[in-house]
Amino acid sequence: MLQANVNIKNKRARFEYEILDKYTAGIVLGGTEIKSIRSSRASISESFCEFNNKGELFIINMTIEEYSHGSHYNHKPKAQRKLLLNKRELKKLHREVNTSGLTIIALNLFLNDRGLAKLNIALAKGKKLYDKRETMKDRDNKRDLDRIKRNFNN
Repeated sequence: MLQANVNIKNKRARFEYEILDKYTAGIVLGGTEIKSIRSSRASISESFCEFNNKGELFIINMTIEEYSHGSHYNHKPKAQRKLLLNKRELKKLHREVNTSGLTIIALNLFLNDRGLAKLNIALAKGKKLYDKRETMKDRDNKRDLDRIKRNFNN
């Protein structure tokens, strides 16, 4: 069976946050949820991760639209979904979030070669306004430099 290439990105994440550490996590999904993801009908733009009182990691505000051919068994679009990491990674993330006030954000949602939905998450620190201005300035300078190079080569 040929898998569709699904790669749903959180474009604002790198602008709003400074990425410190990255992890790849599995997601606990139901049948209609994975079918919606396979048709690229999901969004992680406003999502973040949180620990519950048992030490399990959940993704909050991830939107997976209802499956079009689903019946009364369809899922809730904004439900919290459990993330799967190994115990050592969970303990490290939990310690970092509690001690230094960092946050865990979703970077991108994709299907691996076996057709399983995976989520790249990152331990991140929020950027200040002047850091965001610096990022915009760097992006504009790079765009101008690329334009000059392109015109010079022609």
